[in-house]
Amino acid sequence: MAKRLRLHGTIAHDLGAMIVTGRIEPGTMLDNEVEASVRLKVSRTAYREAVRMLAAKGLVEARPKVGTRVSAMHRWHLLDPDVLGWIFSADPDPRLITALFELRRIVEPPAAALAAVRRSNADLKTMERAIEAMAQYSLASEAGRAADQEFHATLLSASANPFLESLTSGIGAAVARTTLFKQRHQPLARDPVPDHLRVFEAVRDRKPKLAQQAMTRLVDLALRDTTDVPQGKVYRRA
Repeated sequence: MAKRLRLHGTIAHDLGAMIVTGRIEPGTMLDNEVEASVRLKVSRTAYREAVRMLAAKGLVEARPKVGTRVSAMHRWHLLDPDVLGWIFSADPDPRLITALFELRRIVEPPAAALAAVRRSNADLKTMERAIEAMAQYSLASEAGRAADQEFHATLLSASANPFLESLTSGIGAAVARTTLFKQRHQPLARDPVPDHLRVFEAVRDRKPKLAQQAMTRLVDLALRDTTDVPQGKVYRRA
C-alpha cells in the first residue's frame, strides 16, 4: 500500500509540474489510462489515483467517455501546497510571483491589524519564539524557515477570524516556497528578522495601524527580495 501511495504521488507530481509550468497546456487531453500506464510502466490503478489527485487540485477535469482534460488556470487551486511546490519547481512566470504577493498584501496586513486587537498572550509567546528561532537559525536553514511559517500562521490565527485562519496552509506554503526561491542562487542579502520584529511589536502593543503598515512593508520587501536578487555582499548570520 505504501509503495502504491508513493507511486501515484510521484506520477501526480510529474504531471502536475508539467501542467503548472506550461509544458502541458490548458485544454490538452491527457492519455487514457491504458496508454498512460503502458507509457509510464505503471499500473492503471496508480495512474487513475494520480489523475484523481490532480482533479482534486483543480488541474484536470475527468469525464466518462470523454477523457481527462487539463483545466484552465483559473480552476487551479493555486494555494494548494503541492501546486505551489510544482509552480516553484522551475522558474515561475514573474507575473505569477507578483500576483502571489498581491494576495499576501491583501490578506496579511489587515490580518495583522486584527491581530493587534484580538491577540492572546499565547499568540505573542508563539510569535516571539518564532522570531528568536529565525534569528538563531536564519532563513537559509529548514529550522529558520519553519519558524517563519509559524510566525505567519500565528498572525492569521491571532486575527480570530476563521476565514482568514483557513488561508493558513496556503499562505504558509507561499511563504515557504518564495523563501526558498529567493535564495536559489545565493543567501538572502537582507536580514528579514527586524521586519518581523516590527510587526510583532505593533501587535504586542495593540497598535493595529502600525501593525498593518509594518506587515505591508514586510510583504513588499519580501517581493523585492524574490524578484530582484541583488549581487555582491550577502547577509549571513553568525
